[in-house]
Amino acid sequence: MKISEVLIKKYLEIKRDLPWRNTQDPYYIWLSEVILQQTRVNQGLPYFTKFSQIFPNLESLAQASEDQILHLWQGLGYYSRARNMLNTAKIAFQTYGNNFPSSYNELIKLKGIGPYTAAAIASFAANEPYAVVDGNVIRVITRFVGITEPVDSSKVKKNIHAIAQEWMDPKHAALHNQAIMELGALICKPQNPLCSECPLIGACYAYKHNAQKDLPCKTPKKAKKTRYLHYFLVNDKKQYIRKRDTNDIWAGLYELPLIESNSADLENLNIYNPLLHSKHTHQLSHQTLKISFWEIEDLPFNKKNYISVANEDLAQYGFPIVLQKTLSQKFKL
Repeated sequence: MKISEVLIKKYLEIKRDLPWRNTQDPYYIWLSEVILQQTRVNQGLPYFTKFSQIFPNLESLAQASEDQILHLWQGLGYYSRARNMLNTAKIAFQTYGNNFPSSYNELIKLKGIGPYTAAAIASFAANEPYAVVDGNVIRVITRFVGITEPVDSSKVKKNIHAIAQEWMDPKHAALHNQAIMELGALICKPQNPLCSECPLIGACYAYKHNAQKDLPCKTPKKAKKTRYLHYFLVNDKKQYIRKRDTNDIWAGLYELPLIESNSADLENLNIYNPLLHSKHTHQLSHQTLKISFWEIEDLPFNKKNYISVANEDLAQYGFPIVLQKTLSQKFKL
């Protein structure tokens, strides 16, 4: 029996009922792929439901504002995905009208859609025989074959992609891609894989050599940069907010007045009588943020750089999740 047949048989036994699997509409499949990048399914599912209801077709999404998209994306992280999604929607609508393309050759031409996303949409929507290689697929292939080199090297990436393409049954591309991804998500998990339930166990290198914890391996990451962010809440019926710069984290989202310093306290910053409201540590992929919220009587900055918003109206704006939670708790939004 071929690997693809084994994977598909297991998939039909264990597959989760997910809304983007019950459609061949390339628009909804694209929407799910964008939302699920670097996001777990259980976290992304409510966002997919929300976006597909508010923006039921390409035209409605293409006509949305960036503020609206970022506000709905609030809490999902990696906000560049949301901005790129909106830009791609506008370009796709200008090019194809309300008909999102489903062929790889058309998809790959769209700015904002790379080989992975094009392969996913083309295979799931049109059954085109392009292998989809995500983290789950990389884990399955690396462990099965026994690839011990770092998987983030270009040479190894090409090798894994070639193997993924070789395993595929071209007649059942959509099922095959879903099957290998589901195996990685539910059985060949990063931690504590369920090897006894895996249909590939008999020929798996990692199982034979007890190397599940070691594979896949990556190049060691550099130490994360630590930043100290001090945000200010005004003891008033309104707050001052501004949109963040596009060249930094959380670009396009709103924030409270901010001072960034080299310390977790406010020494030598000449802020009169601040009262500490709360402290948080927020982890990003490449940075550790030490965030403090301070309550003050008046804004010690030039107010012309900010807009004033009534406390009860703050929920209408898109904030980074750590700010959104603090504002929601303080003002019961």
